[in-house]
Amino acid sequence: MTDLMRAAVLYAAGDVRVQDYPEPALTPGMVLVRVQRAGMCGSDLHYFHDGCCGAFVPTRPFVLGHELSGVVAAVAADVDGLAVGTRVAVNPARACDRCAYCRAGRRNLCRRTVMLGSASTRPPTDGGFAHLVAVRADQCHRLGDLDHAVGAMIEPLAVALHAVRRAGMPVAARVLITGGGPIGLLIAMTARALGAVQVVVSDPSPGRRETALARGVDDVDDPSDPNLPDLGGELPDGGFDVAFEASGAPAALRQLFDLVRPGGTIVQVGTLSTGDVLLPASQVMAREITLLGSFRYGDVFDDAIALVRSGRVDVASLVSRVFPLEDAAQALAAAADPGTAIKVQLQIASDPDA
Repeated sequence: MTDLMRAAVLYAAGDVRVQDYPEPALTPGMVLVRVQRAGMCGSDLHYFHDGCCGAFVPTRPFVLGHELSGVVAAVAADVDGLAVGTRVAVNPARACDRCAYCRAGRRNLCRRTVMLGSASTRPPTDGGFAHLVAVRADQCHRLGDLDHAVGAMIEPLAVALHAVRRAGMPVAARVLITGGGPIGLLIAMTARALGAVQVVVSDPSPGRRETALARGVDDVDDPSDPNLPDLGGELPDGGFDVAFEASGAPAALRQLFDLVRPGGTIVQVGTLSTGDVLLPASQVMAREITLLGSFRYGDVFDDAIALVRSGRVDVASLVSRVFPLEDAAQALAAAADPGTAIKVQLQIASDPDA
């Protein structure tokens, strides 16, 4: 008979039920992690509000959540080097480690990736809004004495760190980020930690602009300001060195081509709609603008943990509210309010100090 645990299960749009749910099996090469904290991402909100996330439509009810930390609860017999009781942050993306992308060190592009809390697989893969989750041993990254609230922020920080590395930021870069949500703020904080001399965040929400200023950015802008296109011309070399689009808004991406300098770089981080987006190709040519994509993360989790441990990035300051697992639906509703929430987390375990 399968043992049961508590989990937040998505049934349909607006229908998340915290219920008894079968515990995951411990199979070869895998470990069971007893989840302590789990954060809420934009994809969780899409599943909750829309019943799907873009083209990913669930074929059965499943457990949400992919930003998580916890304690190793059980280890398969063939797993070495990871002991029960180890405190870990979890990389929720399990690449195949066999394809050309994985062999080339670009595991984030693996087409066989299994993602926790996602309907990208059939059936969907259960995630971390549960007492236990099964992951491959190499998905676990040691936290040491870092708090579990911090541990659950390592995944979104890894997104930001991968994006900043993709940009290949020049020394003393001037950086613009469109989108003042959690990923935009983490990119701002990471860019600063890695040497940016000017960091500006653009967001239509006054609350998010205030939050960005409180987190140490140099300036904020409203993208609807008619004078914003003049900002680039006021900077040395005629614009920002690097711009990160973290809002997922096509208009924000288009605006960046007028704000980066000749030879500048734009990195698309936010998830855009599946439709085509019109871009000024003539500017790409005449001003030699580089447009890059940044998807999830490469193998940067340990580096993200080191960045936090060094004190150069304060991810704990972005955790705005914490709810118990039993209030998962209320937490998802709260996370959707950009005026009051930055990062909402669930306290999963009954013992928060484990």
